[in-house]
Amino acid sequence: MNEILVLSTVDSPELARKIATALVEAGDAACVSILPGLRSVYRWQGEVCDDQELLLLIKTAADRFDAVRTRVRALHSYEVPEIIALPITAGDTAYLDWLHGQLTPAP
Repeated sequence: MNEILVLSTVDSPELARKIATALVEAGDAACVSILPGLRSVYRWQGEVCDDQELLLLIKTAADRFDAVRTRVRALHSYEVPEIIALPITAGDTAYLDWLHGQLTPAP
């Protein structure tokens, strides 16, 4: 299997729900968990920024990554959104089977 966890940060609960709902409705993700209370310190355009954000944990498969990336970019408010994928190296078989059952097959 080729499960991945895609991470992305957003600046509002509304945007988090919008992206999460779009990904799940399209079958690009099986589940998106929204974690509030994140604080990000980063450099942007030569300045150090310190912002409150929410973290999206997007559960999907590697063959859906391009679709996830495209949809997140299309809906996101950031000029350069964080969209990174981590492999899921192990997991409960029943959960991973469910995950794959929720995804639209890649073209």
